[in-house]
Amino acid sequence: MFEEFRLERIDVGDAELRVRHGGSGPAVLLLHGHPRTHVTWHKVAPLLAEHFTVVCPDLRGYGESSKPPTTPDHAPYSKRAMAGDCAALMQALGHDRFCVAGHDRGTYVAQRLAMDHPQLVSRLCLMEGIPIAEALARCDAAFAASWYHWFFLGQTDKPAERFINADPDAWYTATPERMGQEAFEDYQRAIHDPATVHAMVEDYRAGLGIDRDHDEADRAAGRRISCPTLFLWAAQDDMEDLYGDPLAIWRDWADDVRGHSIDCGHHIAEEAPAELASDLTKFFAFSG
Repeated sequence: MFEEFRLERIDVGDAELRVRHGGSGPAVLLLHGHPRTHVTWHKVAPLLAEHFTVVCPDLRGYGESSKPPTTPDHAPYSKRAMAGDCAALMQALGHDRFCVAGHDRGTYVAQRLAMDHPQLVSRLCLMEGIPIAEALARCDAAFAASWYHWFFLGQTDKPAERFINADPDAWYTATPERMGQEAFEDYQRAIHDPATVHAMVEDYRAGLGIDRDHDEADRAAGRRISCPTLFLWAAQDDMEDLYGDPLAIWRDWADDVRGHSIDCGHHIAEEAPAELASDLTKFFAFSG
């Protein structure tokens, strides 16, 4: 995997991130979702590296990146903290302006990066998520039934870590046939590490509280994503069932939004890598 990519651990201030980077040309930052690591991009990153310098970190708490101590408000696992890590990472690698693509929980980090550091982000691709404030405000029985894990992972009275760590393979299901053997092994190491499980759960606790507060503060202040934005979603997932037209939702948050579905399941980078890489190449080619 990731032939001709460099693997490093980079200190970004409050965390140390495991990161792979390679290729040449304008910089592109790829942000994974839960419970994956940066290795989820192993089919997409080499295709993009033909045109771009590609940077793939493990988000703080995930994979082999460090796990800062948490606080009662879960701020160390807020998307603002993770976005700050990403900004510091890209600057450490010498990239003052770059494109960003985020999937699943990485979408929220990418959104926050574009909101908090607009001078850094030239183009933004978001996948398989709408703003946390929108998702929680629109939560109904259908959402609660399909996405109950948000509330299982996010509550603190009966911590989810105990249940997950008792049998990680029962909670997290994936196969080497779909992911690839090396990617699957990396994923397995992550989900069987209790410290990583705790950090991933903290991500969801932040999502139900401080992340929503940050979104609502942006909305109240009229702050919007100013860079061109591409939203992609999996046709075989439930985005349209839950929200109808997700582009209409993102247009309430960003000035320039376009997008479409891809005929695959939730993990787009693993299930439709060639189509995703093509879409990203076309969209990011106009960055400046």
